[in-house]
Amino acid sequence: MNLPPKAVEPAHDILHQSRRHTLDPLFAPRSIAVIGASEVPGSVGRAIMENLQSWGHPVYPVNPHHDTVLGIPTFPSVARLPKIVDMAVIATPAATLPGIIEECAACGVPAAVIISAGFREIGKVGAELEQRVLAAARRGKVRLLGPNCLGFMIPHARLNASFGGGMAQAGSVAFLSQSGALCAAVLDWSLRENVGFSGFVSSGSMLDVGWGDLIQYFGDDPRTKSILCYMESVGDARRFLSAAREVTLSKPVIVLKVGRTEAAAKAAASHTGALTGSDAVLDAAFHRAGVLRVDTLSELFDMAEVLGKQPRPRGPRLAIVTNAGGPGALATDMLVAGGGRLAELSA
Repeated sequence: MNLPPKAVEPAHDILHQSRRHTLDPLFAPRSIAVIGASEVPGSVGRAIMENLQSWGHPVYPVNPHHDTVLGIPTFPSVARLPKIVDMAVIATPAATLPGIIEECAACGVPAAVIISAGFREIGKVGAELEQRVLAAARRGKVRLLGPNCLGFMIPHARLNASFGGGMAQAGSVAFLSQSGALCAAVLDWSLRENVGFSGFVSSGSMLDVGWGDLIQYFGDDPRTKSILCYMESVGDARRFLSAAREVTLSKPVIVLKVGRTEAAAKAAASHTGALTGSDAVLDAAFHRAGVLRVDTLSELFDMAEVLGKQPRPRGPRLAIVTNAGGPGALATDMLVAGGGRLAELSA
């Protein structure tokens, strides 16, 4: 359970400690409580505990109905933990969340991942419950990822704070998604295609931590070379555009944004309670912020593979090498239509 953490260069560690990010308790915790930890086969609480077994730091199961979970001593509440943890992963019924977040705040826990669903996506009652959770978090300065999410993975740190099946490979692409199911599909694909990630985040309904926070965090992360987003709603547009405008100066930010049609917008609202916004306005905003928008899931997969395996091109020029004229002409048309140009080779 407590494998030694991966060695860190002293210079990097000093810089990291002197410049700790506000989301480090979430994405770089030193201890975790799993609230709703369980031994029941197939349960979310058990999957999270199993996924955290390869992490090299303390994990504390919290469940008033168990003495141990997977052989680890279990505590009845956050208040009974032997130390203040950096982060809590919560997988309990939605109705319990306001009290749990209040307890986390009272105990000084700075961050939490809410796996639980049953909030604004189910209507007015869920939306009111969600606001109670947010109010408790704001009073105690607890940062929240979720609710209604899969969790997240930081592969370089061997940290899998999710109930996903398997661990993403380490790499240089940060993948951020409002859809947990899409995270699972991308994870399966990436393991087959040998694509690695610096961060793999299911953001869910984005009650607190939003696009601006995530893009800024991974924009500052030295291991991240590019950022891919599956977006159902923009949320705090000003914060998102400000972060994207800054980060795209040094790293590509690619977005697959759903909700172009009225039917898709309604589907997104039933999924994460998202308001998708005007598509024409979003296109213009993305363009001004330097964000590249893709239109299909296959394009998002292609971008993940290219950015994960190839160095970024330094300009628009491309040399096409072919053993047949027709495919070469098709490739040339596609290149020029996409804003590139053929490189001029020397004699």
